[in-house]
Amino acid sequence: MRLLLVEDEEDLAEAVQLGLKRAGYAVDTAATVATATERLTVNDYDLLLLDLALPDGDGFSLCRAIREGELAVVGGTDLRVLMLTARGALADRVRGLDDGADDYVVKPFALDELLARVRALLRRETRGGSAVLQVGELRLDTARHRAWRRERTLPLSPKEFGVLEYLMTRPGHVVSAEELLEHVWDENIDPFTHTVRVTIGTLRRKIAGGDEHSIIETVVGRGYRLKEE
Repeated sequence: MRLLLVEDEEDLAEAVQLGLKRAGYAVDTAATVATATERLTVNDYDLLLLDLALPDGDGFSLCRAIREGELAVVGGTDLRVLMLTARGALADRVRGLDDGADDYVVKPFALDELLARVRALLRRETRGGSAVLQVGELRLDTARHRAWRRERTLPLSPKEFGVLEYLMTRPGHVVSAEELLEHVWDENIDPFTHTVRVTIGTLRRKIAGGDEHSIIETVVGRGYRLKEE
């Protein structure tokens, strides 16, 4: 999943970005409203982590602009927003939620709690909202970053895990390579790279485990589809 972190405190932004990346997320950053607006209108994000006090504006207004459709973000008005701020007063929390935030985390915070809140928000689009996804013989635990086929553990890299998670939230649907680049890799990826094809290839082999039958199907000219066994 691809996240946008909007935070102007450089040390905090680097620490949070590192923690999120270690948890397997692709993370872009912005330190101003202007940069965040540019990112949001170009890239399709699964979640926005938004500070309130920014050098050129505030997160309340940005969140409200997203919800009311004043800002044409790629993710649409339903983009999930987690406000991440030092403003802990009740009035600020109420305002943030009323302006459209899905969750509100007050600084200082524990990284483990932040990761749990991120997982909870990202689970909203999955069937049943469980931390464990299951499609046929595949199971994937988003909280512990573990995956299995039947009872066999799959030794997946972070990107393989991210690709499989994205496909498992859309079983039976064709997902293009471009869409996978948008949601699993960050903005530094070369759009002309073969990394999606290579990652899909290694993921298939690990899932198959010697079985010639692949449950990730290539749809020529369109992308990839996870079969619902």
